Amino acid sequence: MAYLIDTNVLLRRARPGDPQHGVARLAIRRLKRRGEDLYINSQNVIEFWNALTRPADRNGFGMTPAQADAEAGRLEQFFRFAADTPDIHHHWRQLVATVGVSGVQVPDDRLVAVMLAHGISHLLTFNVEDFKRYSDITAVHPANV
Repeated sequence: MAYLIDTNVLLRRARPGDPQHGVARLAIRRLKRRGEDLYINSQNVIEFWNALTRPADRNGFGMTPAQADAEAGRLEQFFRFAADTPDIHHHWRQLVATVGVSGVQVPDDRLVAVMLAHGISHLLTFNVEDFKRYSDITAVHPANV
């Protein structure tokens, strides 16, 4: 199976002090051991960079751009990369129009579009409820791996 890793999992994995750090790390390790294909996309890296460089007092990591660059590079080496394609935009437009998506749900729909364009069936996420509206993918909580 193929899994796209949601940014919320990547961020918790990168922050040892987070209460869900161990769960995120263990889920990824288990999936790797099982031989699953684990993917990220440019959206994940963008969201990851945002959180890494945001000040700590604003729910960020407070890293410099150079530190964020090193962290992003580690992500890109560890996971497969589902590149942006015109198909992603096509799938995204269909999703937002047919499901009636608005506001904060829009980035989630882009992740689903990435999955559909690349044939990725599963999403590893702490926000399983946010993806229940999609029958074409399976959202999996890290604790359930």
